[in-house]
Amino acid sequence: MLFRWRNFGFQNHQKIIMKKVILNNGNEIPEIGFGTWQTTDGVQKTLKAALDAGYTHIDTADIYGNEAEIGDAIAESGVERKNLFITTKVWNNNRSASGVRQSLEQSLEKLQTDYLDLLLIHWPANVKQFDNWKEINAETWKALQDAYKSGRVKAIGVSNFMLPQLKALLETAEIVPAVNQIEFHPGYTQQEVVNFCKDEGIAIEAWSPIGSGRLLKDEELNRIAEKYQVSPAILCIQFCLQSGVIVLPKSENPENIKNNLHFERFTISESDMKALKNLKETGFSGLNPEEVDF
Repeated sequence: MLFRWRNFGFQNHQKIIMKKVILNNGNEIPEIGFGTWQTTDGVQKTLKAALDAGYTHIDTADIYGNEAEIGDAIAESGVERKNLFITTKVWNNNRSASGVRQSLEQSLEKLQTDYLDLLLIHWPANVKQFDNWKEINAETWKALQDAYKSGRVKAIGVSNFMLPQLKALLETAEIVPAVNQIEFHPGYTQQEVVNFCKDEGIAIEAWSPIGSGRLLKDEELNRIAEKYQVSPAILCIQFCLQSGVIVLPKSENPENIKNNLHFERFTISESDMKALKNLKETGFSGLNPEEVDF
């Protein structure tokens, strides 16, 4: 996974240096994106704050129920489409060739765009749910490959795929996923999956990088944050970046939205990285992709 630095100018905000990750197909993705999970009320106002702050990478999903509002916010912002990186995800009820096609068409319409920068399978079919989980995931992936070949999707990937699902998918995949978006934060790094993906050239994206806010009360994390004179949230974001992971912080507070992007980069020491990695697990969502039944 390679990195590239770019300068971007944004209205009502100073120029910033935005680091980008080069995906395995050569496309670039900003290393910090704006997460929109559980953002439905006031999403247009929240997106406006994010775009004004300088975010160019927006992450959503069909199941979030906010694609239409995000599309409206982008249209109203005046930000050129070419300057944005938009990700959405195919929900579980569309795990089929026809389902992917339908999901893609609906997402494009709601987001008011004629292409997506990244399309993900939101959750894998697992052995707890289906005897033929391998075939279901393979069929869904083939449909994403077709979408990629059509040019309507610039990159394709998966989300919440663990080792069994990844290995099975790669047995038949013509295209290696560009991204695997997983839960990743201090105390919960899923290192086995991360190492496998890095070996295969699959970029890791972190959802819930702050443990949905639960980590902000952790005493050890707060102690380390105080050492670097940063907020606990910024420490979590830097932990992800320093781990070589693309990060998707989410906030509805305008000041936090800005700070999550515009903080002075710093280096966490090796010993503190180890301490954060081995932090007592307090931020885990409880969603195990191999156990969920939805």
